[in-house]
Amino acid sequence: MLLGTRLRRLLVLPLIVVLLPVGSCGSSHPEADAFIRVDQIGYAPGEQKIAVLMAPRDAAGARATVIDASGDKVLDATIGARRAGWNDRFPDVRPVDLSALTRPGTYKIRVEGGVRAESVPFRVGNSLFDPLVRDAVGYFQAHRDGADQVSGPFQRQPAHLADRAATIYETPDFDDDGTLTGELTGSGGPVDVEGGWYDAGDFLKFTHTTAYALIAMLVVQRDGSAVDGLAAETRHGLDWLTKMWNPQAGVLYTQVGIGSGLSGSFLGDHDTWRLPQADDQLDVQPGDDQYYQRYRPVFRAAASGEPLSPNLAGRVAAAFALAAQVRTGTDRALATRYLALAAQIYDAAGSGGDTLVTAEPRSFYPEDSWADDMALGATELALAGAGLGDPRTAEWLRTASSWASGYMEDGGTETLSVYDVSVLADAELARIPGADTDALRADLEHRLDAAVKAAATNPMSAAAGNGGSDYAARQLGFTAAAELYQHTFHDNRYAAFATAQRGVVLGANGWGTSLVVGAGTTYPRCPHDQIASLAGTSARMTGAVVNGPNDADRVLELLDGPEPSPCATGSLAAFDRDDAHYVDDTRVSATNEPSIDFTATGLLAFALIGRLTAAPPGTPGS
Repeated sequence: MLLGTRLRRLLVLPLIVVLLPVGSCGSSHPEADAFIRVDQIGYAPGEQKIAVLMAPRDAAGARATVIDASGDKVLDATIGARRAGWNDRFPDVRPVDLSALTRPGTYKIRVEGGVRAESVPFRVGNSLFDPLVRDAVGYFQAHRDGADQVSGPFQRQPAHLADRAATIYETPDFDDDGTLTGELTGSGGPVDVEGGWYDAGDFLKFTHTTAYALIAMLVVQRDGSAVDGLAAETRHGLDWLTKMWNPQAGVLYTQVGIGSGLSGSFLGDHDTWRLPQADDQLDVQPGDDQYYQRYRPVFRAAASGEPLSPNLAGRVAAAFALAAQVRTGTDRALATRYLALAAQIYDAAGSGGDTLVTAEPRSFYPEDSWADDMALGATELALAGAGLGDPRTAEWLRTASSWASGYMEDGGTETLSVYDVSVLADAELARIPGADTDALRADLEHRLDAAVKAAATNPMSAAAGNGGSDYAARQLGFTAAAELYQHTFHDNRYAAFATAQRGVVLGANGWGTSLVVGAGTTYPRCPHDQIASLAGTSARMTGAVVNGPNDADRVLELLDGPEPSPCATGSLAAFDRDDAHYVDDTRVSATNEPSIDFTATGLLAFALIGRLTAAPPGTPGS
């Protein structure tokens, strides 16, 4: 599976440079020379709780104690055997077992004896992750496009209203690097594609990522998590996704906007750093360099009557079929309409994946799998059909099982992400009577066992390694996969693994920073996000999941740009590795850009945690 490069060539205009303190990195004890990494949100009482000690020398004689909010000692924690080193500065890495700590409260870990360290505060208790789910919904609200805005700290204004009468263009040509090589050629329209969500720190809108985000959000909504604003937000996303399908022509639109422009001809979305409503104020005519920033192009997945790319058809059908399931009990007529949309799009899918469509250029999201999308689409159709009494339900179940068998035979080990939804397809298909639950369970175990094996070799127990594209989202995908297994089969064999993967995202990583804005003590203050940067407010883009540590060369390339940073925190360079760096700097999209698919994966994972940890230890599914 190829991971998305998330290429961003945004021109960051000079602003007032803000250098923020990095905050606590988890070592505030006097004369501290080591660091304790911990899940900065905390743990449920019954969870296994493993913090990580990073020491500059042999820590074999170190002692760890847990202290409460009053400074009183409540537990002698166990420091385990040495793991692989982190970097040259911290060659000794050891687990610290806090699992005996079950009483709700706020705590710190203190290490003495050869090395000294003190952790940031963390909590033990139930329902700790519910606020993170609500914050994720808030991120989507702040990234709405169109006229329908939600009042909030970023004072969003209507934007891109010209999308109501957008022009369709032929699929453009790009070189191997994703650079546009020719002018855009109009081919139809106008079409109304107003609304939706911005994909990431830019203002592009993609069917591919929107459908994925809706799938995650609708699963949470369907399964009963009461989250303020979630129902309204899924309606907003579905309203836009509905506009992206033209049933009369059999055309699925894939994208609104063009990333980078054509040198010497016009500017694209990534070529100007601005607030979205600024585009509506542009006084431009065809041929002007900013014309496509106000009058944004729309692209199609295929020409009218041609088969749809199966990855797109499967996931878009899954989103509409999930919407049908959510609405079946409250608005049967609307549920039936959603099911009809899902079936139309699914039936329009092609049978092969030689030229999968995701985005223009495809290098933004280079997905190479589609059996998972087709399996998930048919599964959600079957679940919706069963609720609505549709006679096609049995055939959809057979189709879903056939596609699932195909990817099982390939033996893939991918976890849940915008690139692969096999994990979710397995868990959803296992809900249907008549599905081969033994095979589905075996496939999930195969994927999770591979992840557990990878985590066992990592100093931070991170299944996704130490950094890379989509890093935080991959970690959250592993978390969600283990939780889905536990929910589906009432088997907690992967519960400790899920806790560890979540912990890496929430601070138990080499840099000691949460990768979710607003979560914990130390988190990104300077995300690569135009709304967060330019809204003129001190509010944080709370709930946003950023990429996290990434390839060192890519990070250094972005830091080498000529423009000063509009926002950066203090340096975390002491914790960088030769292969992976992390910086909290607005310029560095490679580490600090949030996106709707990252945040949707987090929303699902945190919602599943809440349902699992709400049950007393030892109960089925806990």
